[in-house]
Amino acid sequence: MNAETTTMNEQAVREPVLREVEMHLYRPNAPTTGTITRSERCTASGKAAGCVRHIEIDVSGTDLAGRCVPGQSIGVLAPGQDEKGRPHAVRLYSLASPTAGEDGKGQVISTTVKRTIDEHWDNHTLFLGVASNYLCDLQEGDKVQLTGPAGKRFVLPRDVDEHDYLFFATGTGIAPFRGMILDLIAAGCKSRITLIMGVPYATDLLYHSELLSIAEEHPNFSYITAISREQQEDVNDRLYVQDRLRTHKDQLLPQLSDERNLIYICGIAGMELGIFRQLARDLPPRDIEQYLRVDGEAMANIDAWDRKMLHKQIKTTRRIFLEVYA
Repeated sequence: MNAETTTMNEQAVREPVLREVEMHLYRPNAPTTGTITRSERCTASGKAAGCVRHIEIDVSGTDLAGRCVPGQSIGVLAPGQDEKGRPHAVRLYSLASPTAGEDGKGQVISTTVKRTIDEHWDNHTLFLGVASNYLCDLQEGDKVQLTGPAGKRFVLPRDVDEHDYLFFATGTGIAPFRGMILDLIAAGCKSRITLIMGVPYATDLLYHSELLSIAEEHPNFSYITAISREQQEDVNDRLYVQDRLRTHKDQLLPQLSDERNLIYICGIAGMELGIFRQLARDLPPRDIEQYLRVDGEAMANIDAWDRKMLHKQIKTTRRIFLEVYA
């Protein structure tokens, strides 16, 4: 691919104009206070392997009210000190609420929190995530110190009707997409909206009943699950999110080939590489270039791709939005 072709292809990519957002209304050295109004498990069953909670926070009377949008994060300051005697660092959590908030007035925001419980590798003692367990322990009426909002790149376009949307989520990466989907539905958006949600077990699916209801009421929204440690209902395989590009090829390839389409990816770091590989395998060269810029050497050996190649040999266009975490 020569420089002239690259320039032409870059011009051909239909870049979205993102909505304008506000950031850093509150910083760690000057936080605000919210009040917990609701905290409930949001997995499909009480038998889920992990504990994930949907937590709603009243921010009325603060500058956060009505000024937080899906795709942004809020910061949480857990009380106490770390092992070095310093205040705990701020932890960021993606908003799960729509722009109008859980109350329809922007006064109540929400997030999706998984308790972090593990062992230290070196001495096999218990490790508890500070902020996640603090948040999950809070009861209705409890106060919490907040910062933010943070983030301006992982948000919806200003004109939502100009684009179609393909969302890939794993685990609590569903949080921003719940808010985005609710925003798109509230705006009367008739574009194609597809969510592919990946979890280890069916009981780990988050907001499952709510998403099924939205899919039933709105034909332009498709909700597809990928279960990695159980057999699927529709196929005999255990699947990751990228595998749905193969099993639902007839539905998804036309959407991916359309220059209106945008891809949003949120979840555990590394998931993006599997998605990029599958895109490179399934899409014709012209459609690949709408999302990825891949050098010739890498394109010749897709199976050998690793994360070290990202941003070097494998680059995303502005039609892919990434929010991944370790």
